[in-house]
Amino acid sequence: MSTPRTAATGPASATGAPGTSASGADLASAPVIAGAGPVVRPGERATVRLRDGGADEAPRYAPEWLRLREGADAAGRAGELLDPLRVHLADLPTLPGRPGGLVVHDLGCGTGSMGRWLAPRLEGPQHWVLHDRDPYLLHFAAAACPRSAADGSRVTVETRRGDVARLTPDALAGASLVTASALLDVLTHDDVVALAEACTGAGCPALLTLSVAGRVELDPADPLDAEITEAFNAHQRRTGMLGPDAVTVTCEAFTERGATVRVCPSPWRLGPDEAALTEQWLRGWVGAAVEQRPELRERAARYLDDRLAACAAGELRAVVHHSDLLAVPGPAGSAS
Repeated sequence: MSTPRTAATGPASATGAPGTSASGADLASAPVIAGAGPVVRPGERATVRLRDGGADEAPRYAPEWLRLREGADAAGRAGELLDPLRVHLADLPTLPGRPGGLVVHDLGCGTGSMGRWLAPRLEGPQHWVLHDRDPYLLHFAAAACPRSAADGSRVTVETRRGDVARLTPDALAGASLVTASALLDVLTHDDVVALAEACTGAGCPALLTLSVAGRVELDPADPLDAEITEAFNAHQRRTGMLGPDAVTVTCEAFTERGATVRVCPSPWRLGPDEAALTEQWLRGWVGAAVEQRPELRERAARYLDDRLAACAAGELRAVVHHSDLLAVPGPAGSAS
């Protein structure tokens, strides 16, 4: 297939209650929603798979995780990128396959949070093409897609199941815009180049949001914060994935193909009102760090206990840095 999808990992484990602590003995098996951190199959090291691994392979992102993060995602998204995007979309010519209105391809759509955020902020008729490898998420995303644009125009939707690694300009024929959330950091260099070539080849801009930036700020601070962050970032780069390097690599790939690229911060700001998300994020963040550096296990278990207790008491705040990127293609033939 030539259509994209999200990455996948092993089956999701049960969701833990907020405030549940972990000890050194059970840190690796502490309950983590799929997507918040590494999830291990029996006898297998947890790695993120980009390509299809079989019909019985569960999605990397559990719906529970996507629902937990949607509010923080919406609050963090870089709204300042919308004005240059609107200017570009207003100047789009009518093309074959794009007879009227906007055609938006949302890559790795998950439960459809990008559509719920963006469709009501754009004017005019819109047709959203939702791409994911998980049929359950596609069904949920389609059912929850907004039906009205900012000016009351109609929004329609279709779903496609497929693989982002085989995305081509032909798959985006007639597209007005490509979007994605939390996708770039689980791609490889070759995947990002293919994405840039597909978007610029189809002449459509890309709004690629909520890519990890590799920086975390916790209040109160702890001496282990930096080591956990470093180990987590190394874990993100395993198996060739870009992790916190994704935005830099993506900017280069689009710029080399003649696009104009803007990058803006899109941080999660987590406090007492986001305790459930913070708890799951902490478990996944620390769990990935320990998987990368097993010698951290005992110190990390105590660290996680303290952080979860502070979270449950409403005393912990975190800023998890992400970046949003808007790439607008240049005139045909402008690539260097």
